[in-house]
Amino acid sequence: MIVERLWPDSRLRNYHYLVACSQTGEALAIDPLDSDLMLRTARERGWQITQILNTHHHLDHTAGNAAVKAATGATILAHAGAAATIGGVDRGLAHGDVVRVGRTVELECLDTPGHTMSHVCLFAHADQPALFSGDTLFNAGAGNCHQGGDPGLLYETFAGQLTKLPDATRVFAGHDYLLNNLGFTLDREPLNDVAAGLRATLTDCRPQDMPVTTLAEEKRFNTFFRLQNPAIIAGLRERFDDLPEAPTAREVFVRLRALRNKW
Repeated sequence: MIVERLWPDSRLRNYHYLVACSQTGEALAIDPLDSDLMLRTARERGWQITQILNTHHHLDHTAGNAAVKAATGATILAHAGAAATIGGVDRGLAHGDVVRVGRTVELECLDTPGHTMSHVCLFAHADQPALFSGDTLFNAGAGNCHQGGDPGLLYETFAGQLTKLPDATRVFAGHDYLLNNLGFTLDREPLNDVAAGLRATLTDCRPQDMPVTTLAEEKRFNTFFRLQNPAIIAGLRERFDDLPEAPTAREVFVRLRALRNKW
């Protein structure tokens, strides 16, 4: 499996991806925004885009669909629940479905509500496992729930699915928010030396050069995976008088997401 991360330099700091089969040159376009960049990159690599996948319906993840399809004839795939909103979807996806690219790439669809109610992540079972997480999981952060999502469901997605993936899983997120997310971690957990060290290292790093983290790394500096941390809980109880002394992981996650909304 070959992964090309594209940086269209959008206002919303989007990433999008080409996932290609090394044997056939067939490629899957994930969350196309800048269709020209995506088509040009595929052409330069000698790849043929045969499928387009949208992790969810937001325009910054679907705006390039029509142009890429017109240029390549690619099939459009998306969560079955988002298909009508996106429009032009050829294959609606459900949990457990498999997206195949060429002869060598198989991506398992995970139904991951929270950021939106109809969101899919793609998990690659490979020597180097990978997760294309859209706006569900960011490097060092979690998606917002402003536009029809639900933070409780996002917690269930994290706890019930993401935490159970292999620690070696690389996280290919839908946006570059890494530095800001590390800042939130340090706001909630000031003594997190891993977050502090990484943030200092990356201060002058260009978005297109930001590292691809693994789930093992995320569990060390992503606040939304560190729900039992005493410092995080103590800090939340200072902000929320009604938070129990021994809150559930769900309660901690939802309160963290509320703070992150305004941070």
